[in-house]
Amino acid sequence: MDTGAHEGPAVTVVGIGADGWSGLAGTAQETLAAAEVVLGGPRQLDLVAGKVGAELVAWPSPLVPALPGLLEKYAGRRLCALASGDPMFFGLGATLARTVGPERMHVIAHPSSATLACARLGWPSEDVEVVSIVGRPVERLRRWVSPGRRILVLSAGAASPALVAAQLTADGFGPSRLTVLEQLGGPGERLYSGTARDWLHPEGDALNVVAVECAAVPGVRVLGEVPGLPDAAYEHDGQLTKREVRAVTLAHLAPRPGQTLWDVGAGAGSIAIEWMRAHRSCWAVAVESHPERAQRIRRNAAALGVSALQVVTGRAPAVLAELPPPDAVFIGGGLTRAGVLEACVEALPPGGRLVANGVTVESETALAAARERFGGTLVRLQVARAEPVGGFLGWKPAMPVTIWSCDV
Repeated sequence: MDTGAHEGPAVTVVGIGADGWSGLAGTAQETLAAAEVVLGGPRQLDLVAGKVGAELVAWPSPLVPALPGLLEKYAGRRLCALASGDPMFFGLGATLARTVGPERMHVIAHPSSATLACARLGWPSEDVEVVSIVGRPVERLRRWVSPGRRILVLSAGAASPALVAAQLTADGFGPSRLTVLEQLGGPGERLYSGTARDWLHPEGDALNVVAVECAAVPGVRVLGEVPGLPDAAYEHDGQLTKREVRAVTLAHLAPRPGQTLWDVGAGAGSIAIEWMRAHRSCWAVAVESHPERAQRIRRNAAALGVSALQVVTGRAPAVLAELPPPDAVFIGGGLTRAGVLEACVEALPPGGRLVANGVTVESETALAAARERFGGTLVRLQVARAEPVGGFLGWKPAMPVTIWSCDV
């Protein structure tokens, strides 16, 4: 490996499967044989022990904070890092790329556990959702479960299959069929199956993937993929952007993969939650000054499968300076408070989107002034719902909502 042409450390990442040394392609074997230092987890290092002459170094824990110093320590030496399967698929490769830069890292991939699982099951990989619960709560599975869907769950250990089965059963998906695939590609490969609600298998190997064929009990609530979830999907105290207004608001916010939203004055957190549900890489920060509501937002996020939502308890604009930069901002509360609108506009990059809703005369006045100052569009929505009037139905109108949207 040529490290002299660059400053700092450089590393080759080699993917390795449960089949160990014999399953590596010739290039991977040659690279490891030529290495002076090989980094990896204990299980991975055991797979190459006796096959290479390099110094074998186990990853420290916690790994991420130690990475820069560890790589610097071995700078100038032929350095390899072992990763399970495909290093760039929920793996070590992405972490290393953020540390050393992708231009200073070479990756030799191996088939991922998801690829091997699809091959064993005969599932077209393009039709399968892959969800990792490694270092993440099992509740995030809720985001992807729906009748007929096929999901591969990347397990955190031997206890994961039972946790997945319990979560599915609690959410009304007990009839789902689970297949656990252990030690894929290795001599100890094993598959076993059952339904979630009848899961009695003891814990097996820690290296496993759980395949789920989703099936629901009759009458279970199944949520859609597009914004505008039923109001009943949220726990709230009345501070909730209602379904129809929420759908229009999110259409104006236009969630895009990889982008970050600030939901300022988040209430029940519905805008931030449905922003994150729009794509697995969408991320949001919900800002709420009431501690009880902030806790409620966390519960709603977990219930709807986006527990990674960051909830900040505090009052805008003071807390906004501490947040990561947004790509879009929604102001659902605090619009009339001095400095909130200006702080949000200032935080947005060119091409960012700002959307604010108002229902009071004062907030509508602020929205009209914002349009005069910053441009954009104003839309007024009024929704009426049919409700009983004696023995008949009549229309009961909700308060009209004014939506201001602006591209900065």
